[in-house]
Amino acid sequence: VGYRLDGSQVFATAVNERCHDVVPHPSLPLALFVGRRPSTQSYLIDTRDGRLLHTLHTPAHRHFYGHAVFHRNGEWLYATENDTSDPGRGVIGVYRLAGQRPENRRLQRNGELSSHGVGPHQLLWMPDGDTLVIANGGIRTEADSRVEMNLDAMEASLVLLGRDGTLHSKEQLPERMNSVRHLAVASDGTVVSGQQYMGEASDAAPLLAIKRPGQAFQAFPLGEAQRLAMNQYTASVAIHSELRLLALTAPRGNRVFIWDLDSAALRLDAPLPDCAGVGAVAEGFVVSSGQGRCRLYDCRSAQIATRPLQLPAGLWDNHLRLA
Repeated sequence: VGYRLDGSQVFATAVNERCHDVVPHPSLPLALFVGRRPSTQSYLIDTRDGRLLHTLHTPAHRHFYGHAVFHRNGEWLYATENDTSDPGRGVIGVYRLAGQRPENRRLQRNGELSSHGVGPHQLLWMPDGDTLVIANGGIRTEADSRVEMNLDAMEASLVLLGRDGTLHSKEQLPERMNSVRHLAVASDGTVVSGQQYMGEASDAAPLLAIKRPGQAFQAFPLGEAQRLAMNQYTASVAIHSELRLLALTAPRGNRVFIWDLDSAALRLDAPLPDCAGVGAVAEGFVVSSGQGRCRLYDCRSAQIATRPLQLPAGLWDNHLRLA
């Protein structure tokens, strides 16, 4: 679905299955709704009217992992995928957008790159536009299944990868069962990741991590109350580069958090039932909720103001994108 922030619906398009992320095209009125693991389909939508332009299918022995990203000129799309003929080998599917007229637009597979890890989930561009940052979740699954096959031998990692497949770096957090899942990138190249911990509920695992330019990938300093409130699970992260703020949603704990990106000072710890999607807007952040009203958090002053949005309740899933 597509809605304006005033609550007016732009489109609602029926597709074959539940999707995970939405990838707006950088210059055209298009968005790819990416199939949720272990889907083999994603859906190219005209965001002006909701027309389904193309159903993208993975080739044999591949399925999507829920995320993709267009390159800056919009000609190329990169998607995280699983090689089901060699379970655990993460790949990045490379697709080219073809067709001049809207009704003829298609995504055509052009090749693939190694993700240099297991279970790649989200990927984003670094500010140079030629380096991908990839969250390898470390969890091995097989075709047609969401069952985790390797919790006793997880290998989560954060990878920086060139467009040509060159591996620039690969870093890991010390906690083996801490699955690196979702990412946000600031304009200065700071990378933040949200984790989902697959171990015991009582373990003290860092559910938020950061890689500042020139520094190692490491835990973001969380207060113990905030870490416990996350209940070992984060859904989405977003960075507001102009306001230098970081937002995170924790749906199991029904909490929204906002920190100062530079000092790590906590700016907001607020309840929101089943909150999941978060995106930066001029005023601050928009957060979606699967059970309640979506919220706008206005962060332009010292006291963050909260405003309910007139968007339908009970409609929203894991991610939202502002386009």
